[in-house]
Amino acid sequence: MNKSLKIRDLTLRDGQQSLFATRMNQAQVNETLDLFSKAGFYAMEVWGGAVPDSVMRYLGEDPWERLGKIKKVIGNNSKLTALSRGRNLFGYNPYPSSVIEGFNRNAIQGGIDIMRIFDALNDTDNMTYTIKVVKENGGLADCAVCYTVDPKFTWKQRFKSTLKGKKLPAKIFNIDYFVNKAIQLEKAGADMISVKDMAGLVPPRLAGKLVESLKNAVKVPIDFHTHCTPGYGVASSLMAILHGADILDTAIVPFAGGPAAPPYEIMYIFAKKLGIKMDGNPEIILQISDKLFQIKKELSNLDNYKEKFSKKIDIVNMSFPKEIDELFDKAIAAAKADNEEELLANVHKIEEFFDFPAPNEMVKNAEIPGGMYTNMLAQLKTANLSHLVSKVLETVPEVRVSAGCPPLVTPTSQIVGSQAVNCVVNRSKDLPPFTNPSVQYANLVKGKYGKTPIPVDPDFREQICGVREEIPFEESDYVRPENLPLPEFNGEKIAQSERDMLLLELFPAVAKPFLTARLQLKYDKIKSEEAERYRKARAEYEAMTPEQKTARLMEGLYQYPWISEF
Repeated sequence: MNKSLKIRDLTLRDGQQSLFATRMNQAQVNETLDLFSKAGFYAMEVWGGAVPDSVMRYLGEDPWERLGKIKKVIGNNSKLTALSRGRNLFGYNPYPSSVIEGFNRNAIQGGIDIMRIFDALNDTDNMTYTIKVVKENGGLADCAVCYTVDPKFTWKQRFKSTLKGKKLPAKIFNIDYFVNKAIQLEKAGADMISVKDMAGLVPPRLAGKLVESLKNAVKVPIDFHTHCTPGYGVASSLMAILHGADILDTAIVPFAGGPAAPPYEIMYIFAKKLGIKMDGNPEIILQISDKLFQIKKELSNLDNYKEKFSKKIDIVNMSFPKEIDELFDKAIAAAKADNEEELLANVHKIEEFFDFPAPNEMVKNAEIPGGMYTNMLAQLKTANLSHLVSKVLETVPEVRVSAGCPPLVTPTSQIVGSQAVNCVVNRSKDLPPFTNPSVQYANLVKGKYGKTPIPVDPDFREQICGVREEIPFEESDYVRPENLPLPEFNGEKIAQSERDMLLLELFPAVAKPFLTARLQLKYDKIKSEEAERYRKARAEYEAMTPEQKTARLMEGLYQYPWISEF
């Protein structure tokens, strides 16, 4: 256990994305920045993820401007961090080196200090070029190993597989798997390694063992990142601290818990009791919490947990009922004794007292990300087949293993989930399950996304893609979006800078209308200014005597061509 703990605050990116669909506008962000600049966090995650897409799509704001405004206030008081998906960056398709280089260079020049890089397949080859570019531009490469679990098959599925002579995989994602990935990333130049548990599926005991194993295997700092959806988040974070995590990802109370990260305030209380010096100024964080509670009310229409409006946790006075204070001590004792059941029981009572959402038992039992589950439900509802959800959950492992058993993280979680729904819908129509597979699923099977954890059966690849051999992504496959002159804007192009062009390449469906609307505003303003200039000139001219008008005309129609209109 370290005697000091660095904190990466997730409030302005992961926190608002997990709880409020990334809808904090710039004005709301600005309300918090002066305080955040004094909060004393090692780092703040403020960009990447869904931020660039959402601020354009829903708020009509420029993501590059958002980053610049945050950097201007925060300065060097905390390192600013962003999240990107290696070769995929933000899209569902791989990008060529030119786009990867341009994005990372501009992000770092725009204010990002740490780029958290991950790959949906944990394919380290997909991350190496990004690591190189980030470091060449003066940034820190935070390389994430995505935590995932082995597929859960029913005994019936295993029996059927045995009858067909095909053995289903047993253990793939054990501790050695994650440690080996971390070793590869350290060799590739990682400045730190993050355990990225996006679905919150790592249970406490395993969290402790994993962090300890990573600390023994690599020399760079270890960051622990998890979510609270299935109820493990706080307990697993405590175990990660006890086993030597150098950095912990948290969010401030109003933007924490449920599908979001563990609350800073609860982890602060644990650290205090353990004698660990943890980042953060409690008095400032309390003030930020007050601001965030107000913003949470403003975003209430997007809040799925309105009935659980978490309580303010006063970490300045630390005055809690005796029985709650004792729960923290009992949780620590259980964690040190490696008693996972007792640890979780005490932590859940603490969370209940502070009105955080209860564990999501569905996500816990199905062991899939919450977002993946809700997307599958939405697809089934659209097809009027909601009653088949259990069939879909049974089908997910089959679809996943057939595609090489990818980790369930964006975008592969959505690709696998959507295909599982398609398979069940096809079966309901007496069609073969993989009738008309999605383009993304076919590309995953083909090898366009990279190396999968286990090989894809060549027979299955031929069935889905028409080829038996793996076909990786080639940069020549990439089709760059056109940036044509627009006649309605005097031939100006929609993307007027490298950063605009990057938005167009990374988010074509969203950036095009956003950039067009911005260009329209520019021309509306020009027209408005021209109209005002014309109005003033006409008023001035009409107020003149005939002699003055003649003199003005004699000054030269070339200098004042609009005079000829009078």
